[in-house]
Amino acid sequence: MKPRSVFVTGTDTGVGKTVVAAGLAALYRSMGVDVGVMKPVQSGGVWRDGSLVSEDSAFLVAAAQADDCPSLVNPYCFEPAVSPHVAALLSGARVEAEVILGAYHKLAARHEVVIVEGAGGLLVPFADDLLVADLVRMLDLPLLVVARLGLGTINHTLLTVRHAQSLGIEVAGIVFNQAEPAEEGIAERTNPPTVQQLSDVPVLGVVPHLPATDVAACRFGNLVLSIQKALSLNVGGAVS
Repeated sequence: MKPRSVFVTGTDTGVGKTVVAAGLAALYRSMGVDVGVMKPVQSGGVWRDGSLVSEDSAFLVAAAQADDCPSLVNPYCFEPAVSPHVAALLSGARVEAEVILGAYHKLAARHEVVIVEGAGGLLVPFADDLLVADLVRMLDLPLLVVARLGLGTINHTLLTVRHAQSLGIEVAGIVFNQAEPAEEGIAERTNPPTVQQLSDVPVLGVVPHLPATDVAACRFGNLVLSIQKALSLNVGGAVS
């Protein structure tokens, strides 16, 4: 079986969704898969050469070695670094599901798989009537949940998984990511097996802290090798 398209969400903001999504895209590319990437909505965009751009999208595109039109990869990019619906309001815009769906279907027609990265967690609003979870359902994609490794992650991860399942969203797996440097303690060692047991969702692995990987600088370091070593992913694996 070939890898499937997947929607990457997090238990919170700053958990490392972009790093995991990019690592997965690069891993698939190294396996010979034609992979596209998408970041539907970006708040906290930066100005470069007179244009507002999404650093997350640039990192994903570089990882996938894709050459798609930026407006397909990232249909909405806003400068204010706040919740997407507020960023849109402050920018005099509104996020429309139809625009995102249209861009996704064009990418899906060009690539074998598309990896879509959300914003924050499932209940983050893109608009007053459009949550991240709503978009996942519209896209009809399986979910990959990226979670923190340390204390507190059990509650956040189980809440994310169970809410997704209550909406009929398939949760393909959970990835724990050590976004910040920290010593491994009892919580870090026991959280992944505990979450897997309580959620009955496969924990695909633990990504270690990667100090040489920098999204803003589009620097990968040893990301691909680390993802390959950390995750139980293969052509016939949990997200394939």
